[in-house]
Amino acid sequence: MPNNTVRQPAIFLPHGGGPCFFMDWTWGPADTWHATQRFLESVASTLPEKPKALLVISGHWEEPAFTAATAEKPQLIFDYSGFPAHTYQLTWPAPGNPALAARVVELLRNAGLPSATDPSRGYDHGVFVPLKVAFPEAEIPVVTLSLDHSLDPALHIAAGRALAPLRDEGVLIVASGMSFHNLRGYMRPETPERARAFDAWLTKSVESPASERDGLLTNWRQAPYAAYSHPREEHLIPLMVAAGAGGEAPGRLIFSDEPMGARISAYRFDG
Repeated sequence: MPNNTVRQPAIFLPHGGGPCFFMDWTWGPADTWHATQRFLESVASTLPEKPKALLVISGHWEEPAFTAATAEKPQLIFDYSGFPAHTYQLTWPAPGNPALAARVVELLRNAGLPSATDPSRGYDHGVFVPLKVAFPEAEIPVVTLSLDHSLDPALHIAAGRALAPLRDEGVLIVASGMSFHNLRGYMRPETPERARAFDAWLTKSVESPASERDGLLTNWRQAPYAAYSHPREEHLIPLMVAAGAGGEAPGRLIFSDEPMGARISAYRFDG
């Protein structure tokens, strides 16, 4: 890569609920996801320069090993149900990048981490829904990377650390999930206080130096209301990859809101 390539950050962002940004309503008032949408719309303008590519880790893809998608023209995966017909006709034709996928696998293997490729995997809604908002032109190449099905936080932090060199190659690392993901907890009276308590712990952990941050995030289940906030942790684990890729400097909170009565946050790592 050229020496003048500017280092890109690693970002953990909330991808919302289903195709929520492309509906007039979703599980509540029509403006439920407007703040999150405005945040996503602002992401590109905060970057040091236009990324050469995006590496996206979605909470909606798990495999026995970290798996990079190698398709040149990935298709959309409409992995949601019960939404209006027009949300199954969305388009976002961002190209793939087989060379970057190979580079991802190389970095993971060099770190001794399990890795594989998938030539047919498309963009699930954890990828195309938020990125259609953040990068509507769909012109930046995208490679998606699965979670390891163990959902081991330390393993995913290690994967992020292995992938960190991509940031110096102009690749924006995007971890797509939700900092609160309890579908039965939304709109319940006990949820706001519990979600805020977990969010406060998570933010404090992210904003700690990396030497402390990694240990805190590895042991995230010790956080207040951790099991309530994440009955299953697949939507939190992408954050571990972003944190691992984030360098030694503390991460920082860049967005918070309370759609459907549950605090959600986004974080950025520039170290």
